[in-house]
Amino acid sequence: MPDELIAEAAANADIAIITLSRFSAEGVDRKAIPGDYYLSATEKSLIDRVAAAFPNTVIVLNSGAVVDCEYFADNEKVGAIISGWQGGLEGGMAIADIICGDVNPSGKLADTIPDSYDSYQNAQEFLTGFEHLDYFDDIYVGYRYFETIPGAAEKVRYPFGFGLSYTDFEFSGAFCGESDGKIVAAVTVKNIGKVPGKEVVQLYYSAPQGKLGKPAKELAAFKKTKLLSPGESEAIALSFDIGDMASFDDLGKIKKSAFVLEKGTYSFYLGNSARATEKLHYDFVLSEDIITKESKPLCRPFKLEKRLLADGSFENLPTGEPVYTRGTHAPIEATAPKDTIMFDEVGENITLDEFIKQFTVDELIDFVGGHQNQPGVCNTGAFGGMKRLDVPPVPTADGPAGLRLNASTGVPTTAWPCATLLACTWNTDLIEEVGAAGGAELRENNLGVWLAPAMNIHRNPLCGRNFEYFSEDPLLAGKCCAADVRGIQSQKIAASVKHFACNNRESNRFECDSRVSERALREIYLRGFEICVKEADPWTIMSSYNLINGCHTSVSHELLTEMLRNEWGFKGMVTTDWGVHSSHSDEVLAGNDVKMGDGEPEELKAAFESSKITRADLETNVRRILELTMKVAE
Repeated sequence: MPDELIAEAAANADIAIITLSRFSAEGVDRKAIPGDYYLSATEKSLIDRVAAAFPNTVIVLNSGAVVDCEYFADNEKVGAIISGWQGGLEGGMAIADIICGDVNPSGKLADTIPDSYDSYQNAQEFLTGFEHLDYFDDIYVGYRYFETIPGAAEKVRYPFGFGLSYTDFEFSGAFCGESDGKIVAAVTVKNIGKVPGKEVVQLYYSAPQGKLGKPAKELAAFKKTKLLSPGESEAIALSFDIGDMASFDDLGKIKKSAFVLEKGTYSFYLGNSARATEKLHYDFVLSEDIITKESKPLCRPFKLEKRLLADGSFENLPTGEPVYTRGTHAPIEATAPKDTIMFDEVGENITLDEFIKQFTVDELIDFVGGHQNQPGVCNTGAFGGMKRLDVPPVPTADGPAGLRLNASTGVPTTAWPCATLLACTWNTDLIEEVGAAGGAELRENNLGVWLAPAMNIHRNPLCGRNFEYFSEDPLLAGKCCAADVRGIQSQKIAASVKHFACNNRESNRFECDSRVSERALREIYLRGFEICVKEADPWTIMSSYNLINGCHTSVSHELLTEMLRNEWGFKGMVTTDWGVHSSHSDEVLAGNDVKMGDGEPEELKAAFESSKITRADLETNVRRILELTMKVAE
């Protein structure tokens, strides 16, 4: 921008607005270089010249992921920094409302923003790992790292949960205690400023370090107030299960393959960010260790050599050769009707199992493969469908920040705020409304499945798809995901929760092995999925491209059947991501019901003829596909 133009603008305005934009996308990752994570020389020059000419400068970050703020964070002439993320169709208008003072900002960061990319524990590993990523940071991700590891706290520029407002709030009358297996807390929030606004109440807990080690602080519950007028108050109540504070013991320090509440003192903190909290006058004390849930080793690492501990040191992990489980399915106990029955006749007199018995083996094989046919406005293919028995195909639409439709049809779609921005609202009721509006748009376009929401963890800010994901925190991400799913499925549209799991980098995404401890997997990378499954009952889940501990997720019986279905109680359908590099027959045995975008009929036929898979295996997949078809066809 020429200096003359800046001078002319400064002569007619008191405030300058600079928008810094960043682009990221599926299939590629960002870079820790000027013009991407860091500011370019051109951007720095622009900020310097504009700030010198104007008494106040506002910087708006239009980016789906974290951008370094160090260059301007302490500039006295930069009066405000707005993380606009990617606000969708109305994002610009929303930012204008905030700048003009028509709306009070009430968002809170869903991620920690440090002083430099190199301040992330996994910074160099993310950049150098190609064939594999070693998750040696273990459970110490995001604020769990910055608030726990010695020396890390001083590297934080903006803490998790932080956000400014045009007004001020007062917390009073805080209470905390135990009731019916839950920790309950309450506080009165009062707007003591001069303009209406909303506040987010955040409840954290601190567990004893014990034998397993814990983060210094972990988010336990949160709630956003209503819009409070000046002087107005609202009583906020929060609660969570005591068992949520348990740690997974994957090495047998107390009880192998079990969730453990270690003996000691559990303290609680209430505030409006991970840093701005006050200790509550109640401690939960255990005199002995309590086993809350037992499991068995699942998805164990075999080549992850070490992991981070709370004191900043590392402990060695056992290595060896992997052993993977395989599954089989019980035959469907039914007999095909004497006469051909069409799909719409399934009901009280004809069961779904009886209907499935009409399928030939070739029809079963064809049914479990996705198809790149494009019914209507669909451009991501469909699954299911059989003309002979009048089974309709189920068309899909990509997401999550809108519907990706066939451009040649000319049908317009809504650009919704990206997931990270939704998480920054800390407002699950609002997110559910967004999900319902998106689901209604799919319904209007005769689509059946929205490939959304995505909820992998923000492990590193350079992941190219972080804009699709909610947060660095699994509780916040899981609650946001569950709300989105409830909204979508309220419209009789299937939400496809993705990418299950550890899809935390896009480079070499088809073959990269995420090497992660079972503890970190369960407490961080799977916890959000588990919350969503148990609170929202998603109709379908999409397995990811990557491997976890040497095994592609789509062929992991331990992940898709033993954990997802048997432990968590998931009843829906599992689909692959599009074009995953794994064997279709192995996917069938793992509990992955559909291979998208096309199946591998020849490979499946050979596997059937060699008895690697059975008719019962295929029938199980088909039943789940048909169950989803019936839900979206209502």
